[in-house]
Amino acid sequence: MSEIVIITGASRGIGAATARLLGAKGFSVVVNYSNSEAAAQEVVADVERSGGRAIAVKGDVGTEADVVHLFEETKRVFGTPTGLVNNAGIVGSRKRRIEDMDVATMTEVMRINVIGSMVCAREAIRRMSTQLGGPGGSIVNLSSVAARLGGAGQYVDYAASKGAIESFTIGLARELAADGIRVNAVRPGIIDTDIHASGGQPRRAHELAPQIPMQRPGTAEEVAQAVLWLLGEQSSYSTGGIIEATGGR
Repeated sequence: MSEIVIITGASRGIGAATARLLGAKGFSVVVNYSNSEAAAQEVVADVERSGGRAIAVKGDVGTEADVVHLFEETKRVFGTPTGLVNNAGIVGSRKRRIEDMDVATMTEVMRINVIGSMVCAREAIRRMSTQLGGPGGSIVNLSSVAARLGGAGQYVDYAASKGAIESFTIGLARELAADGIRVNAVRPGIIDTDIHASGGQPRRAHELAPQIPMQRPGTAEEVAQAVLWLLGEQSSYSTGGIIEATGGR
């Protein structure tokens, strides 16, 4: 039986690339999306064309009922999940400094990026923990180099949310070490995906290339390879770790 992995925010960018890669490697993939059903179904079709199995499940990770439905639908179609990729995230509106940010935007960034990841992890643990009769598994959280750099002058709220994700990764890994669940994170740098367009800067990845030691943005597929490694048995003794995928930045 193949591994069953839920990927949040998998209709685009890193999530979609991860879904396609896992599907091609024989995983059963649950493609979560919040808005774009057509894009999510395209990812499902790509996975199926590669010989894998996939379904698309709509849901806002910041809404508890949607997260519970996501896991219940996974169980109904494929069985008990063995992996979770907490990828869904937003950058919020583009604001230069904290004094220009409104509370609604700050709250939404934390609701999706932090609370959403925590609730998804909670539901995964309830099903995967060997202490609760589950099969064990792996949780991979998507952080950002912004957690280390701080996002000054532009995305301090987003950076703060990713800093929270890294703390959560370390603490949860220690909490679940005896439950058969490993918890790790990937810390991407500037990656050429459409998340920049959603923040009002579609050319941001290429404009920042001179600041990257490798002189180019990364690709979603490169980040997906790191996620694949953390989900698999090759990383069986790794938990609480954070893999850099930043081009040296």
